Amino acid sequence: MSEKTFELPDVGEGLVEAEIVEWKVAVGDVIRLNQPLADIETAKAVVELPSPYAGVVRARYGEVGDVMAVGSPLVVVEVADDVDAAATGAVAAPAPSGRTPVLVGYGVEQDDTAPARRRRARPSAHPAPAAPALAPPPPPPPTVAAPPPGRASDGRAPRSTPPVRLYAKQHGRDIATVVGTGRDGLVTREDVERALAPTVPATGLARVGTGPSSTSRFVGRDIASWRDGPLEERIPVTGVLRSMSEAMVRSAFSAPHAAVWVRVDATRTVELLASLASHAALGGVRVSPLTVVAMAMCDGARHYPGINSSFDDAAHEVVVRRRVNLGIAANTPRGLIVPNIKGADQLDLVAMATQLTELVDRARAGTTTPEAMAGTTLTITNVGPFAVDGAVPVLPPGTGAIVAVGRIAKSPWVVEDRVVVRHVVELSMSFDHRQIDGALASQFIAHVGRFLEDPALALLLG
Repeated sequence: MSEKTFELPDVGEGLVEAEIVEWKVAVGDVIRLNQPLADIETAKAVVELPSPYAGVVRARYGEVGDVMAVGSPLVVVEVADDVDAAATGAVAAPAPSGRTPVLVGYGVEQDDTAPARRRRARPSAHPAPAAPALAPPPPPPPTVAAPPPGRASDGRAPRSTPPVRLYAKQHGRDIATVVGTGRDGLVTREDVERALAPTVPATGLARVGTGPSSTSRFVGRDIASWRDGPLEERIPVTGVLRSMSEAMVRSAFSAPHAAVWVRVDATRTVELLASLASHAALGGVRVSPLTVVAMAMCDGARHYPGINSSFDDAAHEVVVRRRVNLGIAANTPRGLIVPNIKGADQLDLVAMATQLTELVDRARAGTTTPEAMAGTTLTITNVGPFAVDGAVPVLPPGTGAIVAVGRIAKSPWVVEDRVVVRHVVELSMSFDHRQIDGALASQFIAHVGRFLEDPALALLLG
């Protein structure tokens, strides 16, 4: 028998660390080739790691929540001497098994200067020494104490499902302390919620002003309501929150931001969309205001190529791209991600609508790939669905401009010296002031505005 150490691999694009989300094996387990060992979370994806060896788990490094460096030991497996690495199917960089990565974070760039925040990972068990030739008779079995509440009889954490374990972790609750009421002691979400019931400090004062009992979304997770949540809650900065915060800080302190905005009479856009909604030739394709804005931005980039640029600090160069990879900020159950439509400037209205629908559906289903988030050149963030008129967005790293689209709402508007009711939308744009000056930014956003004022003519003229 010999021992093989499986080290944490780089699962994509030069990552340097990953967090253990869930262990799927324990020390002493007999495992087969490609059996899932653990779920890990990087700044880009939750990935299931398959075992490159078949044998017995002799050591396991790190616990759930630990951040491990790429290349550090993860699992030690005892394998038969006559089974070499080729026979066991060892792989250098295992890929997700049976599911598509779930993306997290704002963009896909990795900040090599980000300070490391790793906890020292220790083996949960040492490799077992070789047995002597003549083993002494085994001692009588020790008296086994009853497992603590929430623990299985073998001392491992109680049975549950990955979503429930993640929910407990996000709310700072050790699932081992939760008593399961499901079948065969399964810990359910309701069990975790009961365990999270707030405790009022022993001050003798009643908790007043409880507010609504509905949950809300925050940093990619459900948080308890004002009434039901703890008086103070701490959320670990990991996964989507960590990726987004580091990207935004890097952008804010590396690129000097400036902003321009314009209010637009989008009545003709609304009328065009209404006429297309029931058009048989579209075959059920939904053309939305976001579709028209996307077409307008691509048209603006063709007229003002400098807007589709980025600043290369390392090379001391400004990079102008004559191909638009249009990023769309998408609010997903795991948080904010920005996939992009490759070559968006080459699409017509129907193709753009189809691509946008597929992009948003994949993002919300958690099936966006890392490649779909790479190479963004221009970005749209749509705050209109949240009943917001406008915003000043932060640039995604590596891009030159991002446009925020507010809601389209009826508003008083002056037409030929008369006040009439029109559909009005506000567009605002943040840009990198190192290479994009105020004149170029103003020309571009004004061009996008004119496109929305008469989209049929703009689409016709191309």
